[in-house]
Parts: sequence; C-alpha cells; structure tokens
Amino acid sequence: MQETILVTGATGSVGREAIKQLSMQDVKVRAGVHSIIKGENLKRLPGVDVVEMEFTNPDSLHAAFTHVDRVFLVTPFTEGEVEMAKILIDEAKKRGVKYIVRLSAMGADAEPGIQLGRWHREVEAYIEKSGIPYTFLRPAGFMQNLVNYNAGSIVEEGKFYSPVGQGKVGFIDTRDIAAVAVEVLTSERHEGLAYELTGPEALSHDEMASILSEVTGRQITFVDVPEEAARKAMAAQNMPDSIINAMLELYGIYKAGYSSRITDMVAQVTGRAPHTFRQFAHDYRECFIP
Repeated sequence: MQETILVTGATGSVGREAIKQLSMQDVKVRAGVHSIIKGENLKRLPGVDVVEMEFTNPDSLHAAFTHVDRVFLVTPFTEGEVEMAKILIDEAKKRGVKYIVRLSAMGADAEPGIQLGRWHREVEAYIEKSGIPYTFLRPAGFMQNLVNYNAGSIVEEGKFYSPVGQGKVGFIDTRDIAAVAVEVLTSERHEGLAYELTGPEALSHDEMASILSEVTGRQITFVDVPEEAARKAMAAQNMPDSIINAMLELYGIYKAGYSSRITDMVAQVTGRAPHTFRQFAHDYRECFIP
C-alpha cells in the first residue's frame, strides 16, 4: 500500500519544491496549506491532494493528519513558530504518524547559539520527547531568499542590501534541501540523524553580486548597510521586534564568518552534488532582470 506523506508549509520555498519532487515518487502526497487558493497550482501535480490547515482550527488539523504515515514538518519563520510546530507534533502523535522529518536550521545544536537556533532546537527536542522517529534537516541560508527578498531592488536599482559585511556563507539551493527531504522521507536509513546541509561553496555577498552580474549581463552590486539601517527597514515592514532581533543576530553570525563551513551531506544523502550559486543564478536569471 502506498504511504501518505503530509508536507506542511507546502507553499513555501522548500515545501513547494518537496511536493514537486515527491509527486514523482510512488507515494501519496498531501500538501498542507494555509489557503486553498494559494495551493491551487499544487493540485496540478500528479498524486497530490491539497488540504487547508488552520492552526487555530483543530478540525482542519484532524483532517490533514488522518491516515498520514510520514510528515515533512515545515513551519513559517514567524513569532509563533515554536508553538505552531508543537501543535502539529501533538496532532501527529494523536494520529499515529510513524515518522517526522523536520526542517530546522544550521546551528540549532550550538551552545548557547543564537535565538533562531534556540527556537529550532526547542522544536527538535519536542519531537525527540514525542517518541515519533525523526530526522532533522539543518540547512544553511537559502539561495532562493535572493529571489524572495532582494529581487525587487536588484531589478529596479541593480543593488541588494544587507548588514553582513564580507562574511561568507554556504548558501544552499532549496531544490537540494527538498531532494534530501525526499530521500529521507522515502527511505528507512536516516532515523535519529541530523544533517547539516550547505551548498558546495561559501560565498560573500560581493561574490554573489559578481556572479549575478556575469549571468544577467547587467551590473549588480551588493551594498553593506549598518545594522541600525537594517533594523529600521525591517521595522518599516511591520516585522515583530523578536523577529528583527533574531534576524540581526543571524546577520551578525554571517558577518563574523561563522556560517562559512561547507558539508558534503547533500551528495552523501542524494548521490549527487548540490547546485552551485552560478547554476542557481542561471536558473533564476529572469527574476533579476527588468
């Protein structure tokens, strides 16, 4: 009998890609979305069932988790992320879910670590205590964040901004995170493990700007901004103080060079090398040109 795999956060960068790749496997895929309208495109994928999940509505969670064997637990980076994840884990336990793969973050196990890592580690610990078998995926920063958060200024000004100095980061393509997730979700070999996932190289934002310039054929520049300017820009977008502080702490880690470590875990798990930033830039080229 085909197993049913639920992917929460199915319209996000990683969740959406995981659904695409899982739809090509011999499994039933259930895409958990906050809004059925936003998940409309996922319905076109073979073997994918879209279900609305409202965290304040227990009935919607019961429906989403009914007859689910495995869960790819992806939650949005919001103020209530930890509590949201705990609600989903509790529901998974009630419904007899056999396995959870949790999208966490690199550095979640660091002591004392940063706030973002501590939030992720709290969720990991809750899964461990639940008794449900698990695997944790701890990726570095996403290459696709350039599309999600910086494409506007790159298209309009040929510039992108961040308070990270010349720190290098092992950014990873979300397609590679999804590929690891699919392998782990459809295999029996990864239980109880935590995988730190990076791309094949650590790059500074200036180096990324140079690659983007070459690929797009237009001058793209990275602008290092003071932390206070970044704080004001995030506040202007109505981001909660707790999220702003967590993001600035993460940027500080980037700036200090603490996120430059590279692992070969993508290749070990999937059998193929992860995408380079240049490959990413080619594939998403249209997002960065007017």
